[in-house]
Order: sequence, then structure tokens, then C-alpha cells
Amino acid sequence: MKIRFQADADLNQAIVMGIVRREPTLDFQTSNLSNLTGLTDLEVLNFVAQDGRVLVSHDKRTMPRYFAEFAATQTSSGVIIVLQSFPIGEAINHLIKIWQTSEAEDWVNRIAYLPL
Repeated sequence: MKIRFQADADLNQAIVMGIVRREPTLDFQTSNLSNLTGLTDLEVLNFVAQDGRVLVSHDKRTMPRYFAEFAATQTSSGVIIVLQSFPIGEAINHLIKIWQTSEAEDWVNRIAYLPL
């Protein structure tokens, strides 16, 4: 099954917009559409796991800790942390490449950082 992405509330929306423009068939849900604003990290992780989406976030400070806590007791659909210092264009290229070359099952209980 193809990866479906979910933007965290903190993700730069230019990344989502750039990906959707370049790859219109890529399923990348915005945080506004999913009403993620104001949810705790654990609530966000639970939401994306139920929806089978890989979370894309800038939150390198708290998300890894909550991901480890969540994945210890439940199945996660995965998290990709995009460092804020990583150029937007490069983030777009990397996420599209991940979408093209991997499946959703490859991301179960996995966390990765961009740049890889």
C-alpha cells in the first residue's frame, strides 16, 4: 500500500503545497483538515495510527520521546521529522522519493529524520 502522509500542526505548509503541486496523486493531508491543532503529541500519534498515515513533523524536541512511548504499547504508522534547517525544496524532493520508493508497511513503528 502506498504511503499516505499527515502534516503535523507545526509542519511548514509550503512543504505540503509543493508536494501536492508536483505529485497530485500523493495523499498528504493537512493538519487543518484533520483538526490536529491543540492536540497533544500522543493524541496526534493515535490519530495518524488510526488513519494509517505517516506523520510528517518539525518537532524534534518532543515527538521522538512520545513516539517511543506510543510505539511501545501500540502500532504506529511511522513518523518523519523534517529538520527546520533543511531547505524546503530538498524536503519536498526527499518526501516524494520516500513516497515513490517505499510502502506504508515499511514505516510501521519507524521514525526517521530528514535529511536521511
